[in-house]
Amino acid sequence: MTRAELLAFLRMHRLAVVSTVHDGAPQAAVVGIAVSDGLEIIFDTLTTSRKYQNLRTDPRAALVVGWDAEQTAQLEGVADFPTGAELAACKQVYFAAWPDGPEREAWPNIGYVRVRPTWVRFSDFGEAPARVEEMQLG
Repeated sequence: MTRAELLAFLRMHRLAVVSTVHDGAPQAAVVGIAVSDGLEIIFDTLTTSRKYQNLRTDPRAALVVGWDAEQTAQLEGVADFPTGAELAACKQVYFAAWPDGPEREAWPNIGYVRVRPTWVRFSDFGEAPARVEEMQLG
């Protein structure tokens, strides 16, 4: 799978499950995502949410994107909380995917998270034999 194919697959999906860690225990949540040209996963959430607080403490994140049509991408990476020009660029990507995003900008405690994947596994179990490919990123 090329980076371009991976980008196209990720952009076909609007939701992901993000997994974080709190006191050694896994926690997972569904988030609405946008994907930058650089394969960065961007989502908004309340800064009071468990996922946001967990990522502030331990920025390692795992995501699953796509679980329909027997195709999925598993990603592992590191989250950060962009500011300034980087935040503006992330919001542009996010708002293009989620036109209602600017309405949430006014919410108290809204925050933006960017996950930069370091590893990806794409699986297509609809093929025979199944197609499973891993990529190192970043």
